[in-house]
Amino acid sequence: MPQTAARKRPAARRSRWTWVDTALLLVFALALGVLLWRAGGVFSYKWNWSSVWPFVYRFDDATKSWVPNILFEGLATTLRLAFWGILVASVIGTVMGFARVSKKLMFRLIGTAYVMLIRNIPPVVFVFVFVFFIASQIMPALGLGDRIKNLSPIAQWWLSFLFGAPKLFDNFLLGLICLSVFSGAYVTEIVRAGLQSVAKSQVEAGESLGMKPRDVMRFVVLPQAFRNVLPPMAGQLIQLIKDSSLVSLVSIQELTFMAQDVQVTTQRVFEVFLFVGAMYFVICFTLSQIFSALERRYARALK
Repeated sequence: MPQTAARKRPAARRSRWTWVDTALLLVFALALGVLLWRAGGVFSYKWNWSSVWPFVYRFDDATKSWVPNILFEGLATTLRLAFWGILVASVIGTVMGFARVSKKLMFRLIGTAYVMLIRNIPPVVFVFVFVFFIASQIMPALGLGDRIKNLSPIAQWWLSFLFGAPKLFDNFLLGLICLSVFSGAYVTEIVRAGLQSVAKSQVEAGESLGMKPRDVMRFVVLPQAFRNVLPPMAGQLIQLIKDSSLVSLVSIQELTFMAQDVQVTTQRVFEVFLFVGAMYFVICFTLSQIFSALERRYARALK
């Protein structure tokens, strides 16, 4: 009897908008409207969004042009902290991730102690302990402020472009190290999970071909682990953008810190923090959509 041809797997059905979705959306909109109406009756609050916009952009009389104001500058600092923070955290996490899966007990103990210590301390406590008890002893010894003053104008321009105002470089570096050490613990677990996700049969196959352990790691383990690590690393970048608000507690002038200054100046608490929350949402949501599209494209390329 001839063997029947294998049946093709049915294509996945696309989700469709139904009347249930419409009903749920209407219920949610109604509940939100009632909540806002009751909140307005309780607070008797008069909204004034016009008081926020001048702190995003302002008109400079000297140059006769519109220039970024403190909220935009705080947003730029937040993005710089997230960009450099994920790079430094990736280096820390990669080293500690390899230590976590090392065959040597000492390396495993160091990696495990680092992860357990950072992940089991509240973030606010970690920021205060790191800044006031550790970094405060290290930063003055470096003397970076005096060295930056002696740089050429071109070097100072690049420094301001990459890291913000040169006079605030010490503060920026302090916040960067704090966020990188904190985020590095989570990157460590991402790297460890990525390395351990590669099947042992793959390693054994490489070894059976006479490959050295270093070549097995380079050509067999790392390419597969890299594919598994990319999605959570993208999520960690988005998380780092939000976590950057923690360093506002120690006077790092990122977006949340600037929002607090604007709130004190204008006395418009709801407008300022709703606006800042919307800025965080737009950035994080946009990045999540970009990373999702890249992940789908990468998955299709592997098929």
